[in-house]
Amino acid sequence: MTGHHSVLPRGLRSNRSPLYEGRFGRMFRHLAPATFGASEAENNEALTALAEAMKAPPDDPKDGRDDEESAIPALYTYFGQFIDHDITFDPASSLMKANDPDALVDFRTPALDLDNLYGRGPSDQPYMYDGNRALEVGEPLLGEGVPPVRDLPRFKGRALIGDPRNDENSIVSQLQGLFHAFHNRMCADNPSLPLAEVQRLVRFHYQYVLINDYLPRLISRPVLDALKSNGRYDKGRIEFYKWRNLPFMPVEFSVAAFRLGHSMIRPGYRLNDNDTMLLPIFPTATGQEGLTGFRTMRPGRAIDWGRFIDIDLRDYDGEEPAKKRRLQLAYRIDTSIADPLAHLPPEVASDPSSLALRNLQRGWRLGLPSGQAVARKMGVPVLADDDIVFGGGEDDNGGGAEPRTIVEVNPIFAGTCPLWTYILAEAAKHAEDVPAPVNPATSIETPKLGPVGGRIIAEVFLGMLFGDGRSLLSLNPSWVPRTGPNFALRDIVRYALGQGPALG
Repeated sequence: MTGHHSVLPRGLRSNRSPLYEGRFGRMFRHLAPATFGASEAENNEALTALAEAMKAPPDDPKDGRDDEESAIPALYTYFGQFIDHDITFDPASSLMKANDPDALVDFRTPALDLDNLYGRGPSDQPYMYDGNRALEVGEPLLGEGVPPVRDLPRFKGRALIGDPRNDENSIVSQLQGLFHAFHNRMCADNPSLPLAEVQRLVRFHYQYVLINDYLPRLISRPVLDALKSNGRYDKGRIEFYKWRNLPFMPVEFSVAAFRLGHSMIRPGYRLNDNDTMLLPIFPTATGQEGLTGFRTMRPGRAIDWGRFIDIDLRDYDGEEPAKKRRLQLAYRIDTSIADPLAHLPPEVASDPSSLALRNLQRGWRLGLPSGQAVARKMGVPVLADDDIVFGGGEDDNGGGAEPRTIVEVNPIFAGTCPLWTYILAEAAKHAEDVPAPVNPATSIETPKLGPVGGRIIAEVFLGMLFGDGRSLLSLNPSWVPRTGPNFALRDIVRYALGQGPALG
């Protein structure tokens, strides 16, 4: 494989590497860990109550509009998951081992280099490639009324891809397949280019979308503007994410800030027009299959991408049935987590089965500072306890819990909110009226990450790019895709589907 770091591939590095050399570490090393009681039992009791407060009322997947929606197309939720799998790979960590970030080795390079797509290259993993340049694709996903989509290449049901986690649900699995198609079309459009140059072009388009489309969708504009000089991102503006030789993976990012996507997940999604393809994210007690993966894709599950990203905007809220080609939108970034995530199935996680509680316990055990402490360190306004609010959503019957502040959940949290929860609450305070993709004349209140959460995420992504000598920001920060500066995630999808002009 033609790599772009002078370090060993993931999984082969020594776990004796010094801190800040591709390992997990801290951005705010001198802030005290947040504690929520005098004993472990008291901490767990408080965090359990907080996780319960963050659980949204039960809500089934639905066609048509949803009061919890933002104006962000649903694919951005899973693009974030895809990005996360590109930059983190920590197979050994768990809540049961020593909870010192210095002991957590990030076996994946903390760089936006698509090694979850390319693996170790055709010479080392030839089964992932069709020849010396193209990526392998799987069998067609057949079914009545479904679009022509292919599954991932598989052996005995398991996907043969750079990161097995990209097969953990039907959506991210097919997004991985889209990137296979994007790469393969780039090869076809540029037949004289060697693999390394095709990979560079694919990475540049991916990195361009991340900094010019993904981040602005999620982060308030003032936060991003503070990291620019003369309209361009400036390495000198990065204040809190510092590394010595190579970027490291901050636990404040991986365990708190970049878990924002958990609040964006819907209870389920419609994949295509087939009547049976409105599916919950996990299997239900009544026997309905969920979107869980790690197996050959079920028949009929080919995704109609116009339901997940604004590639062809059509609003069917009039006389047409609501299920007909409606763009699904991500849930708002706030302190509410969809009910299915409070009851993870045993094959996903156990003890605790609540995703919110798992996040909160992990942050506490890894010694993350409170959100208020980080805000003070950054010199930005600190949320009052009354601004950290839970509840208020409606369930399927129109009912729901009354809103509560964090000190009403448990007084022990007064002035000391877990960082992950604080970042979500901060986003809710930075809501903007964003035009709805299906109807630009209609605006939807869309929370965006504020000065703590947004700054952590933006600095880490920009720092990884500036710290990678072959990234877009290091090699050619003025580079723009051939089709122009508005190139976005929808254009990656269109190109992968064979639409639009050639790229190179």
